[in-house]
Amino acid sequence: MPKKIAALALALTVALPLTAEAHRAWMLPSATVLSGKDPWVTVDAAVSNDLFYFEHFPLQLDGLAVMAPDGSPVKTENASTGRYRSTFDVHLTQPGTYKMAVAGDNLFASYKLDGQQKRWRGTPDKLADIPANATDLKIRHSQRRLEVFVTAGKPSDGVLKPTGKGLELVPVTHPNDLFAGESARFTLLLDGRPASGIEVEVVPGGNRYRTKLNDMTVKTDDTGGFAVTWPEPGMYWLSADVTDTNPSVPQASERTASYTVTLEVLPQ
Repeated sequence: MPKKIAALALALTVALPLTAEAHRAWMLPSATVLSGKDPWVTVDAAVSNDLFYFEHFPLQLDGLAVMAPDGSPVKTENASTGRYRSTFDVHLTQPGTYKMAVAGDNLFASYKLDGQQKRWRGTPDKLADIPANATDLKIRHSQRRLEVFVTAGKPSDGVLKPTGKGLELVPVTHPNDLFAGESARFTLLLDGRPASGIEVEVVPGGNRYRTKLNDMTVKTDDTGGFAVTWPEPGMYWLSADVTDTNPSVPQASERTASYTVTLEVLPQ
């Protein structure tokens, strides 16, 4: 599938409100907790109808960044993009928790030029590409972040600190210390401040083999906090999005921010 089409599919996925029928973007690690002297993890990434099943588009790895437990960047290895999925390997050379994130900061514009309707997509540093004589200019700011956390040995919390940009998750319960039947707490932040009243969708993987989605929806409180009690072990997809009129790009009139994370819940 051409990169342009796949990128457009992802842009639409993160820009539109999420529904039970929507395509979902996700990353899936081969393991979230590893031991041994020389651990590696392989991560698959895709956009699909059925969670963690490859049947629609590969997730483009533009904006992929891996952070080691000490905060240093980690180079990915063997990265590739196929017809239905992208994949990459990470060598876990330090003990502790790693964060792997695909983040994007894009602008979508519509305007008229010499009476003709035009559309433009780019990054904030490319705004000058829009003609100065454009009229009826409308710009929407889109921020997205997809994450997974992987721990080698004992969990650490260095990578759990937020960046202060867009919609982010701050785990209160460590993301690699989740167990079925237990409650885990998290906090959502928007530009570093509590994101209150935001709905978070929680969907267990394997919905291809169920007649029901079995999703849950929880809402953040005044502090941006929320809790999830895991009904059973497995991989879970958590996602939230918010639309407001407070874009960080002055020329934009609207901002959509989205956050998605894949979490593994282990049996007791």
